[in-house]
Amino acid sequence: MPRDLPIGNDKYLVMFDRTYQIADIYYPHVGMEDHALGHVFRLGVFVDGKFSWTSTWGKKLDYLEDTLVTDVTLENQELGLLLHCNDCVDMVSPIYLKSIEVNNLASVDRDVRIFFAHDFYLKGSSIGDTAYYDPNRTKGLIHYKADTYFLVNAVTETGSGVYQYACGVKELNGAQGTWKDAEDGFLSGNPIAQGSVDSVFSIELRVPTKGKSMLHYWMIAGTSYDQVERRDSFVKSRQPQNMMKRTVDFWRLWTRKEHLDVCDLGADILKFYKRSLLTVRSQWDGDGAVIAANDTDTLQFSRDTYSYMWPRDGALVTKAADEAGYRTISRRFFEFCSKVILPQGWFFHKYQPDGSPGSSWHPWIIGDQAQLPIQEDETASVVIALWHHFIQSRDVDFIKPFYRPIVKSAANFMLSYRDQSTGLPMESYDLWEERRGVFTYTASAVCGGLTAASNFAQSFGETDLAKTYSDAAHEMKDSIIKNLYDPALGRFLRGCNLQGGKAVNHDLTIDSSLAGAFVFELLPPDDMRIVGTMKQIEDKLSVKTKIGGIARYEQDKYRAVGNYDSNVPGNPWFICNLWLADWYIEVAKQPSDLERAKQIMNWAVSHAFPSGIMAEQLDPWTGDALSVSPLTWSHGAFIDCMNRYIRKFKSLGGV
Repeated sequence: MPRDLPIGNDKYLVMFDRTYQIADIYYPHVGMEDHALGHVFRLGVFVDGKFSWTSTWGKKLDYLEDTLVTDVTLENQELGLLLHCNDCVDMVSPIYLKSIEVNNLASVDRDVRIFFAHDFYLKGSSIGDTAYYDPNRTKGLIHYKADTYFLVNAVTETGSGVYQYACGVKELNGAQGTWKDAEDGFLSGNPIAQGSVDSVFSIELRVPTKGKSMLHYWMIAGTSYDQVERRDSFVKSRQPQNMMKRTVDFWRLWTRKEHLDVCDLGADILKFYKRSLLTVRSQWDGDGAVIAANDTDTLQFSRDTYSYMWPRDGALVTKAADEAGYRTISRRFFEFCSKVILPQGWFFHKYQPDGSPGSSWHPWIIGDQAQLPIQEDETASVVIALWHHFIQSRDVDFIKPFYRPIVKSAANFMLSYRDQSTGLPMESYDLWEERRGVFTYTASAVCGGLTAASNFAQSFGETDLAKTYSDAAHEMKDSIIKNLYDPALGRFLRGCNLQGGKAVNHDLTIDSSLAGAFVFELLPPDDMRIVGTMKQIEDKLSVKTKIGGIARYEQDKYRAVGNYDSNVPGNPWFICNLWLADWYIEVAKQPSDLERAKQIMNWAVSHAFPSGIMAEQLDPWTGDALSVSPLTWSHGAFIDCMNRYIRKFKSLGGV
């Protein structure tokens, strides 16, 4: 089930699913470790002798404007109750806060019990956990394993704390979990359990006729009992409502720090742009890793997740954040990259948030032939993003430490990792991570990376080195056009292989990533070779259903939900649509030429969740989210597209 409402800070990320149940909890890194693993934390209500889990209630899931604070309404007409909830992670500390306003729709005073069920998998496993009730200093429930502690607690507006509690065993001898104990409205009071465990506690409120009562709940992360106990005392002394208010104020200050003239785009797109900025921010770890997606639903598909940093995704998102004015967080990304780039000048496939290499399916050998398990566009994209950062900031002092470990190291690798006969990059894996060869997207990125490195070398006074990089970039450009452009087809080709100093096995598949030829400035966007390519992408990859959009490539089978043909070449992806919008923006000659780009941006807005969250791709017939959600790259692409639109609109004299 897609994740609809991410909330977090640099170290603590909480993800809700579409039923408004917590499904993923990451600490102490965004994207590492997950202490829920998709096992939901339930919210239940007992009133007038009836019990109900709120996952089945009518609901509206949204955020408070310009914040990472939720604004959720839950309603159950049968029970005569409406809950208004706000959730956030404190702006500084690893403290998740929830407020619940309980509205009584009945014409009689009522006692209402709210139940909180916790299904922790500490450090990603249910083995060796402990849950217990602490009757002394906190009067809350604590889950711990080794150096990982979570404390959960609550208080009503009248000062009442935990009403009843139970700790118990799950997934053992047929036990579903202690949450089942709540469904009669009463809890056993079992004070401790170890092994595979969960816990529940309840809060009781008196809610007047047609009136309301308030409670506050919190979940604190830490490394020891003393640490979570001190934080519990801090919440109680500062009061949770005040902590939530300061978090609301912080995010509004952060979101509104840059005055943005949205030109003719309108309020809905501006709101979506801000939501994209906040979503990207929620997936950005404090140590600099930009996590692709934190959604453990993919475990059911591949037994792995997207909770890694791909240097490509990170670079493209960072470039967008830079241009939006958020250079402080973008600098963390470059600091991260400087630590993980190999001395040989290339990046691994992907990385954990702590900088260790992530899992990979790229082999180091095929047959008896050794190879590098890389996607070379990732290396190039980081250098390009760093050059764009320098253009934006002109901060020589910041760039200087990265010139040798990132720029020169990566550029020297790209310089050497070329086929000497053709001048093309040597084979690597494509950006979709599915095939090995030489690809228009990758080659264009490498050409752009060498150009960026030449610009850096020139700026740092190494003119001979600048010329070496520049000459290589020009040779590669000529070779890309010679070997990967087909005049008869009037477009670029997806890729080829290298054999005996020649380009062979040309891949004629129309692929949306061919947009890389203009994104990385191989040719101007209005060059007829680019125009022909982009027009064919739009024609051949348009999804001709009521959902619409642009597929990745012809007959894309990843997460396929049916038999695809010329009308439905694949699932529509947000980034593929936004690349097309980027191109329409760049070729515009007058403000009216931007209309098609605006239509595509509105398509993205209309196919996101009501909360403003974008998935990776959509079901072409229903529009349901497929794969992970949110996908950070989708939101980064929207930010980049809007940045382009505003620049172009102003350059054309639009009013």
